[in-house]
Amino acid sequence: MSDDGSIQGEQEPNLSVPEVVTKYKAAADICNRALQAVIDGCKDGAKIVDLCRTGDNFINKECGNIYKGKQIEKGVAFPTCVSVNSVVGHFSPNADDAAALKAGDVVKIDMGCHIDGFIATQATTVVVQAGAEAITGRAADVIAAARTAFDAAVRLIRPGKHISDVAGPLQKIAEAYGCNMVEGVMSHEMKQFVIDGSKCILNKPTPDQKVEDAEFEENEVYAIDIVISTGEGKPRVLDEKETTVYKRALEVAYQLKMQASRTVFSLINSSFATMPFTLRALLDEAANQKTELKVGQLKLGLVECLNHGLLHPYPVLHEKGGELVAQIKGTVLLMPNGSSIVTTAVRQPVSSEKKLEDKEILDLLTTTVSAKSAKKKRNKDKAATATPAPPAAVDA
Repeated sequence: MSDDGSIQGEQEPNLSVPEVVTKYKAAADICNRALQAVIDGCKDGAKIVDLCRTGDNFINKECGNIYKGKQIEKGVAFPTCVSVNSVVGHFSPNADDAAALKAGDVVKIDMGCHIDGFIATQATTVVVQAGAEAITGRAADVIAAARTAFDAAVRLIRPGKHISDVAGPLQKIAEAYGCNMVEGVMSHEMKQFVIDGSKCILNKPTPDQKVEDAEFEENEVYAIDIVISTGEGKPRVLDEKETTVYKRALEVAYQLKMQASRTVFSLINSSFATMPFTLRALLDEAANQKTELKVGQLKLGLVECLNHGLLHPYPVLHEKGGELVAQIKGTVLLMPNGSSIVTTAVRQPVSSEKKLEDKEILDLLTTTVSAKSAKKKRNKDKAATATPAPPAAVDA
């Protein structure tokens, strides 16, 4: 590690470097607490844009409290998105948006944090309700399906197994709960400053959508992303104007024509060079840097950047109206001694009338994830099967 706190060296840093693991866990800790702050705010009448700000502000503030004096990048790795009911994802509205939660809404919260480019990203699904009673009905079905599929995926994405091993069991789990995996959703390998690596798992392969098979290896990091719908699982864009989340396309270069576009692109390169960002955050950064850009100019500049492939948009996706969508995502480190799930979220109780009965998958779900938990299980089993000691002698 260099004096400024960043990881240096010719080889790509991975989990074999202790400081890398420390930074992943530090990012995850902040992400976990930021997620809980947003969950706590999910009440009847809460404005969605305020919830998104809560998540992003929490991450940026807490990142400012660690590695002080070190010249390393840190902060939001994926902007907080709050997507409700049939909205599949990527909803992080502009400041003037009035959308608010109401009782009974099924709410997906998605966010990410990074320390020196080492990313922890996660998502969970909650239902807006006043009490702590168990969730029932179709909301319970889809949330239980997403949780179970995530738990299975964590056990399938581990060294020695293959990408092709994952999708089949996930769809079986979704179907057991009367649901479907959402098409197009991928779980990506992550590396330093890379949130969507080329090694990825397509949760629901189709004739038109496939990925290359490969073996999972030690010291890899994955964002395991599970999205399940009570509907057909075929998301679509209803309005491109809803898109507010973007990421710089680092592999593309183009000489922009308009001055406003060049100013916008310079702002993106200086403040959001590698991680996704929202239009809201871009406007805030423009104000911080005291640029002369107006909102209209900024949006016009974005259009030219998009038209020439300089940015990747994250469009707001929708399932059919009336359907419910649940998401569970977590960051998993494939350590030599077992997998480590570094992101966690409190799970509301659910009571689904549907049940998973596939024996092979049920057996999979009983297997341990980490070496630590495996050792604990072995000790428990050993204690249960040990021959009882003879009773101690009693003095006459």
